[in-house]
Amino acid sequence: MDFQTWRVAILNYIDELETELIDNFQCHLATDEVFVLLEGKCILFCAETTQGKLGEIVATDMQAGKLYNIKQGVYHTHTLSQDAKVLIVENQDTNDNNSPKITVSGDIQQQLSHLKAQLWGS
Repeated sequence: MDFQTWRVAILNYIDELETELIDNFQCHLATDEVFVLLEGKCILFCAETTQGKLGEIVATDMQAGKLYNIKQGVYHTHTLSQDAKVLIVENQDTNDNNSPKITVSGDIQQQLSHLKAQLWGS
């Protein structure tokens, strides 16, 4: 739902956010973004970049009802349990033109899977 300068959305489970299928990290150049776990489980992966490459990836096992503010310019992605619902709040004009992506490879996907296993078990 868009209204004036803001957008609110719900993210549900989708196959492409399984750690072995995640193919990019995204950042927003014009705005922060807020996530709130409503149901299920979600891991938020964040990374700074150096010369267009992802640095250390930090994995946060989100807690229901807590606000997670991803600052402008921080690359991020997430993985969700099949019963998850995540509330997203961002600027209404957030789009592909102001939200670059970094494509990730098998090595990063393996790292994400390892981080997920550490937080949720296998």
